[in-house]
Amino acid sequence: MPEQSTEYRPLPPDDLSRNLALGRLGEGKLPHIGLVGDTYTITVSEEDTNGRYSVIDMHVPPGGGPGLHRHNYDETFIVLEGEIEVTFRGTKTTARAGDTATIPSNAPHKFHNAASEPGRLICICSPAGIEKFFLEVGVPVASRTTPPPALDKDQMAKFIKKALALAPKYQTEILIES
Repeated sequence: MPEQSTEYRPLPPDDLSRNLALGRLGEGKLPHIGLVGDTYTITVSEEDTNGRYSVIDMHVPPGGGPGLHRHNYDETFIVLEGEIEVTFRGTKTTARAGDTATIPSNAPHKFHNAASEPGRLICICSPAGIEKFFLEVGVPVASRTTPPPALDKDQMAKFIKKALALAPKYQTEILIES
């Protein structure tokens, strides 16, 4: 572990061009995005943090969760409700309400709700930006728990094609499991 400097460095002045960012779930102003069965609500975007991080409230119904992927940002999940099966570099672990899981950048992973009840996660991504990917590939829905429309086989194929095409723009790689 590198040694930390004990040299005193003064803090920079307050950046008065930045304002308090307050995401309120009940006011209808936050984007709720349906993504292949899950619903993601962006509570803090890159515009709110000068690109440092974003926060996404994730509603993951039974059977939900993205497939195997990796990306160039760190991702931390705080499980608020239910339990989520996290597969990290091929090893499965169950994260339950109260647990926090951090996925380092570029590591292959996925998460899946194998339980019979919905899961709720707070996802913190650093640096920010993936929320724009969600906005481009997902569909707007009414609330934090509104399920997205079910996709038939053709619609799912179109979604996958779009996600695969856009993923490199957001420094994400969708991995095909064998």
